[in-house]
Amino acid sequence: MLRVLLSLPLVVVCTLVFGIPALLGGLVDRGGSVPHRFAAWWGRSLLWLWGVRVVVKGAENAPPGPAVYAANHGSALDIPIVFAHLPANFRVLHKRSLYLIPILGQHLFLGGHIGVDRARPFRARRSLEQAAQRIHRGASLAVFPEGHRSPDAQVRPFKRGSFVLAMQAGVPVVPVSLSGVKDLAPQGILRMRPGTVTVCIHPPIPTRDRPLGEAGALAEEVRRVVAAGCAVA
Repeated sequence: MLRVLLSLPLVVVCTLVFGIPALLGGLVDRGGSVPHRFAAWWGRSLLWLWGVRVVVKGAENAPPGPAVYAANHGSALDIPIVFAHLPANFRVLHKRSLYLIPILGQHLFLGGHIGVDRARPFRARRSLEQAAQRIHRGASLAVFPEGHRSPDAQVRPFKRGSFVLAMQAGVPVVPVSLSGVKDLAPQGILRMRPGTVTVCIHPPIPTRDRPLGEAGALAEEVRRVVAAGCAVA
């Protein structure tokens, strides 16, 4: 806990150092490559400050084209881990309320990430339509299908919405297991301790020509792969 508290001024500095250029990059690079690169550097800086070492397994499984990367979600630490170590130029589905956070919110907006207003179903559907358009234009998507952070190390049921997107776009789903995060931050980032996290990228699961009625079954198939990866990492 002391290490995290002492690092807070440097976290603010890193956020400004990488966040402001990312915002400027987002104004001129609508493809999002420049903002994404700065976000990766930001994530790596925070993990280094907090003493978090990340081991990536299965990076060769990341497909060359667009895909939907589906990961378990146990902590706010997942965000810098995914930005720093997922080997793809991706956008994220996120709560629309994050737009209110200075720098982070602007980065998400200018970087082309998709904000979802879960309290308003019509707006949520529009957001998912935008996500589908981004995928059709060649962008990958990173999602946390549990919807909320798991209170323990168990992988909760995956919601089907992001899998419908993958099936509509005909792109594969790549299961991603984030293992060890809950061990380092069992009670949130402020009580985090240094250690090692494993990111396991599993072989992609094809969705082309799969009927939309199987979205629930696909969600459960991916959840089982992610949960198994967390158990053995």
